[in-house]
Amino acid sequence: MAGPQSRFADLDRDTLAALLPELLLCGHLIDRSGMAHSIAAFGRDGMTEIAIEEWQVASPVYTRRMQRALGFAGDGVETIFKGLQLDIGAPPQFMDFRFRVDDHHHGEFWLDHCGALADVEPMGEDFVVSMCHDIEDPTFDATALATNPHAQVRPIHRPPRRPADRKPVCAWTVVIDPAHVPPPVPANADLVAGSVAAGLDLAAIDPADEGRPDYSGPLLSDVRFADFSRSALVRLADEVCLQHHLLTLGFLIAVRARVDADAALEIGRKQFAGIAGLTSERLRDCLGLGDDAAALATVLRLHPALNPLPYTGIEIVPAGDTVTVTFPAASGAHTDGTWPSMLDPEHLQPLNALVRGVNPRFSAEVLTAGEDGWHAAITLGDTPFREATEVALTRFSTGAAFTFTDRGIPLPLTVV
Repeated sequence: MAGPQSRFADLDRDTLAALLPELLLCGHLIDRSGMAHSIAAFGRDGMTEIAIEEWQVASPVYTRRMQRALGFAGDGVETIFKGLQLDIGAPPQFMDFRFRVDDHHHGEFWLDHCGALADVEPMGEDFVVSMCHDIEDPTFDATALATNPHAQVRPIHRPPRRPADRKPVCAWTVVIDPAHVPPPVPANADLVAGSVAAGLDLAAIDPADEGRPDYSGPLLSDVRFADFSRSALVRLADEVCLQHHLLTLGFLIAVRARVDADAALEIGRKQFAGIAGLTSERLRDCLGLGDDAAALATVLRLHPALNPLPYTGIEIVPAGDTVTVTFPAASGAHTDGTWPSMLDPEHLQPLNALVRGVNPRFSAEVLTAGEDGWHAAITLGDTPFREATEVALTRFSTGAAFTFTDRGIPLPLTVV
């Protein structure tokens, strides 16, 4: 019997290596979309609480998935740091984490550049404290706890910066000690840990492929995706897409705890629209595509909102100047209530935001709808649509225009 399929399996190794940092960065920018609407609905304090809750329940789940997928499971500081390098919470270069491992139980990390800080510093010190104190304290620990329940992450220094241009922008210790009492399990953690996304089977990595099949061996100063095999990169891409959905699931659970189901869904659709359009634009540019129907079909096939394929079951078929998208009535994404479940024939706004990230003249129209699902045709009109407000809000982030650079051969930071 054939195993799980991946749309990323159609790409070559070089393309996949270029795509992975984009997927990680776009996952990070989910919060730039969601938090804007959280502030509007619940104020800064409510936004802070939602951010804490979503990362606390999502990051341990996807951290353990990545450890298993790339074969670096363990219970030490090195394993924690490897997980951070493959986490949408810490996209490479935009969140420029640097690491030092002293021994199995002790290490430090610091950020030479923090795109998230660049986004909030202009908003004032209260927002900086919310992010760098209120949110980071419990969420760093939640990520570390996925590796060892006795791990604690504590600041050496952090923003607000004194002086204003202090570098590194922050520094932290990681200490594992059996005397550390783990914090209580967050409310609703079981809803994410028991989700379809948490237990989803994805295509196995072929150890015979040329390149690295895993991240065993020493912790490296940077993850250079070009060193991985094509098979490993395919699995990585699907895992990172799943991180997007797991974080969104955590976000929606936190929002639903504060408002009724209809209001929560409205906020979820706004979050979806904002990140969907910006992600399409970055994928198009990363892959060097045009803005025609063929380019749109490629972006749709690779867009994290519509992947992994075993989770969403969404089909994309290009035919001339039209791209038809089929949304099944049942899927893992529908069971979990993540992004694809927010689209239906009466709610096309996130889909339109997504396709207009490739070309502002694209528009979706429902073809048919029935018990098995529904079909939308995406065509190019004569007049461009104005950018959705949700996308414009997400574009506020410096990550919208961020560019990655080649840092050369990474250095090993630990001896095996």
